[in-house]
Formats: sequence, structure tokens, C-alpha cells
Amino acid sequence: MLKKSSNPLYHISYWIFVVLIITIVFGRSWGNGTAAFFFICMLLPITLGTSYFFNYLLVPRFYLKKHYRRFVLYSVYTLIVSLYLQSIVILFSFIYLGNFSFRNMAPNASDTVLLAVVMYLLVFLGAFLLMARQIKEKERLIHQLKADQDKMKVSVLEVLSNRKIVKIPFEEIVYIESMADYIKVHTAKEAIVSKEKISKLNERLPKPFLRIHRSFIVNANHIKTVAYNELVVDEVRLNIGRSFQKQVKEVLKGLGS
Repeated sequence: MLKKSSNPLYHISYWIFVVLIITIVFGRSWGNGTAAFFFICMLLPITLGTSYFFNYLLVPRFYLKKHYRRFVLYSVYTLIVSLYLQSIVILFSFIYLGNFSFRNMAPNASDTVLLAVVMYLLVFLGAFLLMARQIKEKERLIHQLKADQDKMKVSVLEVLSNRKIVKIPFEEIVYIESMADYIKVHTAKEAIVSKEKISKLNERLPKPFLRIHRSFIVNANHIKTVAYNELVVDEVRLNIGRSFQKQVKEVLKGLGS
């Protein structure tokens, strides 16, 4: 839960796991698993709201930007509001589950402190998982940026063509075409053939080179127009592979194309 996942199954699975664990814990304590389940379901919206508000608003907006005073202040406000809402849920649970009788409810159900501890353990567990994923993602991005910088230090692409090393300036490359075990590097002036696999060549290319198809890599600086399943580089139309369409759209959006 460190960053918003594009896959909602991650969040759904996490909260199903949470409900099951708390139901088991409180069910054993109360001796009534059904009552515990209904009680947790009533408490769950507050837990969800607090968790996502804390993790996706307070942490990135204040904590990660080192506004610690505001972070603490708004966290306290969040705690107060959450406890207030939690008390309402507890009161309703007495009405709905206990028929206005405290005797019909287990002692743990009226323990606001215990409920708050359980609730915020979940919130902070989500925050910990969120932080862990953010750190991992940042490390990946730093590694990728470093790799791109290393690639950019070399301003030319070196390929073996006709038993000679040919150096092709990156800015002159329009697109690269795969032909089985051969590749053809198309520039504005000529096409250079080299015996190399396009997948291996792709690892050596910096931004803004973009693989759009199993058979094509294009220089984004030469892209004229982009459609759903094809684009035009200079005067050449190239198909965008179905499995590459989402990636192409995201990369071009990031490049401002």
C-alpha cells in the first residue's frame, strides 16, 4: 500500500485479509464470530478512510516533504475525528448487536482504546508497506536514471556492418527494424545492416528511443504523428504492437509528445 496500485485486486486482497484476521481475533475473544464479523464490517469504513487519508494525503503531502509540524498536527486531527466516528459505531453496535444492553456485548467491544489500537495498527501497517514500496520504486528509478545517463555518455551507436565498426550518431537514427537475426538501422541518409538481435540492441539505447513493436524501435524525436495502432516517423508509417500500445502511450505522454 505504499503507492496507489493500478490493480485494485491488491487493495481488495489486503483488506479482505485484514477483516479475516480481526474477525478471528475478536471472534475468539467474544466467543461469537458472527457478531465480531458484523462489528468489524461496521468499523471498516472508518479504518479505510483513515488509512487512505493518512497514507495518500498526509504522508506524501507533509511527511515526505518534511513538513513535520503540519504532519503531526493533521495526524492528531485525524485521530480525533476517527475516534469520534469510532465511538458512534460502537454506540450503534450496542443498539444493533446488543439491544441497548452492555451485558449482551463482550467486554472488548466497549474498550475504545483497544479498538483504536487495532485500527491504527492497521493504518500504520499500511503506511509501513507503502513506505517500503516507495523506497523500492525510488531505488528502481534511480538505477534506471543512472543506466540512462551511462548510455547518454556515448553519443553514438556502434554496430558491426560488413565486418567494420560503424558509429551512428543517436540523433541521426530515425528507426530500427528487426529482420530475424539482423537489424537495419534507418537514418535520413541510409540504412545500415548489422547482425544483431533487436532485443539486445534495445538495452543499449538511451531515451528517447522507444520500442513500439517486436520488429521496430523508433527515435521519439522523429515521430510526426501518433494513432492508436500506428505512428509516423519522418515519412514512414510503422505499426504499434498490441502488447506495446500502453507502454508507448505512457512514454510519449512523459516525453510531452
